[in-house]
Amino acid sequence: MVSNEMGEGEWRMRESGMKSVVEAIHCSPFEAVLHLAGGASQVVGSLLSVPGASNTVLQVVVPYSKMSLIQLLRKIPSQFCSQQTAQDLALLAYNRALQLSTPGSPVVGVGFTGSLATTHPKIGEHRFYMSTRTADQLWVSRVTLTKGLRTREEEDRVSSHLLIKAIANACKVPAASVSVLSESDVSDECETQFNEDQQLEQLINGQICLKIYPFANDIPAERKIIMPGSFNPLHDGHLKLMDVATRICGEGYPCFEISAVNADKPPLSVSQIKDRIKQFEEVGKTVIISNQPYFYKKAELFPGSAFVIGADTAVRLINPKYYDGNYNKMLNILVGCKETGCTFLVGGRNVDGAFKVLEDIDVPEELKDMFVSVPAEQFRMDISSTEIRKRSIL
Repeated sequence: MVSNEMGEGEWRMRESGMKSVVEAIHCSPFEAVLHLAGGASQVVGSLLSVPGASNTVLQVVVPYSKMSLIQLLRKIPSQFCSQQTAQDLALLAYNRALQLSTPGSPVVGVGFTGSLATTHPKIGEHRFYMSTRTADQLWVSRVTLTKGLRTREEEDRVSSHLLIKAIANACKVPAASVSVLSESDVSDECETQFNEDQQLEQLINGQICLKIYPFANDIPAERKIIMPGSFNPLHDGHLKLMDVATRICGEGYPCFEISAVNADKPPLSVSQIKDRIKQFEEVGKTVIISNQPYFYKKAELFPGSAFVIGADTAVRLINPKYYDGNYNKMLNILVGCKETGCTFLVGGRNVDGAFKVLEDIDVPEELKDMFVSVPAEQFRMDISSTEIRKRSIL
C-alpha cells in the first residue's frame, strides 16, 4: 500500500519516464562514480538495469555503516547526515572518477547521505542530502520529508528518483520537472560554478587530483603512456621520444603530465600552468596536470601505465639517496609501483656529461622487468629544456 498521496499507477508512470532519463544519461559522454550512504539504493538498479550502464557507471560505493563511512572519508564527520558530508562524498567520488575514466571524458562524482524512516520512530527529521561534482560545478540539495507520510521503501524511492534527476542535471540531460514531493516536504538547493583558474587552484591545494586537457585526436585506450616533466619549454625531443615510446608499447593513449606541485620547489602558479598547457594545445597533444610529484604516487594515480622517462631520471629513481639513503626503502617503494602494473620506458640522455641508455644503469634484479629500453638507434636527441632556456636568455 502506498501511504502518501501518489498512487502506484502514477509512480509506475514516473518510473517509466525515469527510464528514458537514464537512457539519456547513458548516451551522454559523462562517466560517474557514486557514493551512497543511508538511502537512494534504487538508483543503482535504475542505472544498471538500463542498457548502456557501462558507458556511465565506473563504480558504486555504499558506505552504509558509520565505520565504513569514516574510512571512506578518512575522518569522523561532525554529522554523518549533513550537507558537508554529501559534498565530501561527491568530491571523493569525482576524484575517483578522474582516476577510472576514459582519458578526456567528462566525469561526475555523486554523493548521497540520508536519515530515512527505519524500524523505530526517529526523534529527528527524515532528511537527505545530495551532491554532484563536475569539473566546473558543485551542486548540493537538502530535502526534508514529512514524518509519517511514507514507509521506508517509499522514502527511498523518492530519494532515488530525485538523485537520478540530479545526476541527469550534472550530465546536462533534461529531466521531467514534475515533483515527487508533497506540499509538506521541504527542499532547497544551491549551485557553485568554477572557472578554469579556480579548478587549477583546487588542484594545486589538493582538492582535486588531476585535470586532463585532451587536445589530441588519438582514440583513448585503457592503458596510458605518460611522459612526466616540467616541459619548460616543450621541445622536439619530448615529442620524438613519446612517438617512439608509443610505437614500442604497441597500444595505449599517449599523455604528457605536469605536476603542479614540486617536491623541492614552490608549486607552479595558475598562470605558469596555463602557459605550459598552451604549448600542448598548439601541437595537439593531450596533457594531464596532476598534484603528485613522486613516481610512487603517480603509479597509484595512473595504475597500469607506462611512464616515459630519460636515463637521468631512471638513475635518480633507483638511487637510495632519494629514499633517505635507505636501499630497502627504495626497493619496497618501486616494487609497490611494479605491483600497480606500471612500467618505465627509458630513453637515452646525457648523465654527468656522458650519453647513457638503460643498459648503462645498474637496475636491481627485482626491478629489471619493470624497465624497458628505448634503443639509441630509435631515439637520440641531445637537447634539454634547461639548455633551451639558457639559450633564450643569451
